[in-house]
Amino acid sequence: MNYGVLKNKPGVYVPEMGMDYPTDDPFKRLLEVEVEDSSKGRFQFDETYPYLDNSLNYKLNDIFGCFVKWVLASFWNRTHFGLQVKGRKKLKANKKLLENGAMLVCNHVYVFDALCLYQATHRFRIWIPMYPKHFNGKSVWFLRHMGGIPLPESRSGVPKFNEAMDEHHRCKEWFLIFPESVRWNWYQPIRPFRKGAFSFAYKYDIPVVPTVISYRERKGLYRLFGPKNLPCVTLTVGDPIPMDKTRHRKEELDRLRNEAHQAVVQMAGIEVNPWPAAPEEDA
Repeated sequence: MNYGVLKNKPGVYVPEMGMDYPTDDPFKRLLEVEVEDSSKGRFQFDETYPYLDNSLNYKLNDIFGCFVKWVLASFWNRTHFGLQVKGRKKLKANKKLLENGAMLVCNHVYVFDALCLYQATHRFRIWIPMYPKHFNGKSVWFLRHMGGIPLPESRSGVPKFNEAMDEHHRCKEWFLIFPESVRWNWYQPIRPFRKGAFSFAYKYDIPVVPTVISYRERKGLYRLFGPKNLPCVTLTVGDPIPMDKTRHRKEELDRLRNEAHQAVVQMAGIEVNPWPAAPEEDA
């Protein structure tokens, strides 16, 4: 594997997946979205998309979605991937700071990583801005009822998207953004963070909670539940980073990003990370 100048602390487990990852573009999309062949039911990510869906059909599906998310998928995450959570007490210790909401950030490294955050926070709902094309793929039902909210693809959709985000914040709900932007399965270094997550945190004056998924060698009973070549995962929750609205917006966004990235790198057990906190060009 091509990890460049990566240096880990002693004892850090790095899975050998036999994959070659890009070394020049940290945001290269390695996984293509499988869009359904039929045009039936496809969404347009503009003002017509139901960013705030109060229909009976959505609510009924949401009830069943909670069962899938909290029982079936969570059980699968713990058995198939051996999920363990560390640092959950930090959320309880900062309950006052987090009472008006929070922005969770995490590295994006496997298909069920968002579920790790549900299992770590015990939140009923976490809203997750996502790449819109996923919502016309085979996993659309699961994404919508896991808290996925597609980013608008046209200017006409921006007001509806913002209206939904404002309403979720008004209800003191939490958000999750993967600031690495795209998923690289089982990648160990921490890639640069785009500024979007921190812009939302600044807008809503909510703290940023850094989290990281790291890996363990598959041993014991876990070898019975999943492929032997896949690692088990551990989610570590870091200390919330409070917002300082007295600073200039750009200065505060840079501070939040740098501190969050540094916290994630440290929790991952990395001493020398091959990527900087910020990309050369912000999108």
